[in-house]
Amino acid sequence: MGLFDALLGNAGEMSIADATEELSTILGQSEQIELAYKLIRDMIVLTDQRLILIDKQGLTGKKVEYRSVPYKAITMYTVESAGHFDLDAELKVWVSGQSEPIALEFNGKTNIYTMQGLLAAKIAGK
Repeated sequence: MGLFDALLGNAGEMSIADATEELSTILGQSEQIELAYKLIRDMIVLTDQRLILIDKQGLTGKKVEYRSVPYKAITMYTVESAGHFDLDAELKVWVSGQSEPIALEFNGKTNIYTMQGLLAAKIAGK
């Protein structure tokens, strides 16, 4: 992920090994990370059980919010791929009990279809 993408707020892919090491304290015993994305300090992680949104706050990033969304709570999602003039891809996730979707942006190099396929399998069934 380049600095330009980071400044624009676009997440890029992250290695599963790095994500597993960083999140080892919050993962369940048998929980496995399947996809991970990083935006400067924040992360978007899809495990075999849930979607995890990590928001590191403040100047030092010591205060961290972990938002855990079980796949069964996701009622709908939309994927917008990157285009010629719109260089980022966007994912919106609607969670039961919330009126507004969670909107996430990814750089154009990110294969949004990999994430869309994983979400389809987890939400709509295998």
